[in-house]
Amino acid sequence: MNSSSFLTKFLRHHRHQYTRMNHLPSLDSSASSPTDKSNSLASKCWLDDACIVDIDYFVKTLSGIKANGVRPDLIGSIITHYASKWIPELSGEPPSPVAPELQSLSQSATASWLKKRFFIETIVAVLPPEKDAIPCSFLLRLLKNANMVGVDSSYKEELEKRVAWRLDQATLKELMIPCFSHDRSTLFDVELMLRLVKRFVELEIEGLRTGAGMFKVAKLVDAYLAEVAVDSEVALPEFMELAGAVPAQARATDDGLYRAIDTYLKTHVNVTKQERKRLCKLIDSQKLSTEASIHAAQNERLPVRSVIQVLFSEQAKLSSHTDWSRSFSTARSPNLSVDPHDRCHSSRDIATIQQMEIKKLKEHVTKLERQCYSMQNQIDKLSEKKRGFFNWRKLQMSTTLKSMSIEVADESKLDSSSIGKQTPLKGKQGRNKTPKRWRSSTS
Repeated sequence: MNSSSFLTKFLRHHRHQYTRMNHLPSLDSSASSPTDKSNSLASKCWLDDACIVDIDYFVKTLSGIKANGVRPDLIGSIITHYASKWIPELSGEPPSPVAPELQSLSQSATASWLKKRFFIETIVAVLPPEKDAIPCSFLLRLLKNANMVGVDSSYKEELEKRVAWRLDQATLKELMIPCFSHDRSTLFDVELMLRLVKRFVELEIEGLRTGAGMFKVAKLVDAYLAEVAVDSEVALPEFMELAGAVPAQARATDDGLYRAIDTYLKTHVNVTKQERKRLCKLIDSQKLSTEASIHAAQNERLPVRSVIQVLFSEQAKLSSHTDWSRSFSTARSPNLSVDPHDRCHSSRDIATIQQMEIKKLKEHVTKLERQCYSMQNQIDKLSEKKRGFFNWRKLQMSTTLKSMSIEVADESKLDSSSIGKQTPLKGKQGRNKTPKRWRSSTS
């Protein structure tokens, strides 16, 4: 059976999708029926019988199918199904013990390894140019096996470009690719993950990808860092480089990054003080939740400077929340000028913060009442002392005036009975001495 008859048979089995456009619905229609499902099942059975015979024959047939204008996603499904039959690991399911494909690979280890390498390189070469035609999960499994058998660097680079394009659709389990390099002793391929993240960030910067993909990748990176942090062979520079590969604005919260760094410091006990400081600078204390901030404030593995920053950030959040609450109670509407991160608290966090604020206000009011009471007592004591002092002065002055009046009265009596006039003697300026009596004249 030549290539043309093979292509005719293929199109006959897929006539519901590949016949002329004026007789059948559009190929872009997503509606499916039991008839379509049965045809899809029949096509898989036909692929099992015909396409697995020879990979070169499959490549020629696939070229003919592409020439007939078949949709790229359908071509991608054909490739993934065919590749999964040759390499059961690519299907994502445990291999069947009675699969006939395993019998064809039951050769020497070297021959099986070479055949697997040639097959993966061939599959990568026939992938459709449209990057969305192949699922990201299949590409990651293909990349994992490509690293395992050591395919050529150009094929691995092509796979990495395709995976980086759809990295936001990957899962953590699929990204945990073991390290097959003899030069490195880490458990997982951290350098591969770093290359994928950098490529994805470049696509975002160039504007080729938009949407919420960066936020998903940031969460994946934080979760990946938390997993590889327990590996004692992961060096600090590559850990920090991967953590810093994601832009800071892509992280809505730094709880995941804090958990990864704390796990790394717990595992790598020989990290110096300066290295701890450089590592903890990656954490934005203002993006930590209340639970993470409480944990960080009591974490002995963190530098003192980082703990102080966390405490100041929590105080600033509390002050901002208090101002926001006051403005809300006054204007009956939230203050739009407040930072969105300060307003994105859960109801539980808001209730906790309000209870803490009320408790602090009560303590402050109680303290002010005690101070006022103490000041009032001091004022009363001072007023009583002043009253006693003025009463004593009045009593002293009245006694003095009475004694002076008595002396003046006595002197006036003496003056009236005296013979001559009395002339007071003037002493020094400002002082009056008591006048002396003159002797009676004898002349």
